[in-house]
Amino acid sequence: MLFKYLFIITLIILFVPPVRRFVFYLLVGRQLVKQQKRQGDVYGKRREGEVRVENRSPKGNTSFKGGEYVDYEEVK
Repeated sequence: MLFKYLFIITLIILFVPPVRRFVFYLLVGRQLVKQQKRQGDVYGKRREGEVRVENRSPKGNTSFKGGEYVDYEEVK
């Protein structure tokens, strides 16, 4: 009897999209919303497209002579 009800509930969850979305939201959705909100709090202080450049102090390491040559191929 209990197996019959569990089987029916499982079939409903598997084959009815609104029920599946709701179950997914209960299991995973809340955690995703919390993570997105936390990321928004960290990065929300900057406007979209804003570029921030932090300059090094002139007293820092000035022995940098350049980087490596990187070969590239132009794509048209």
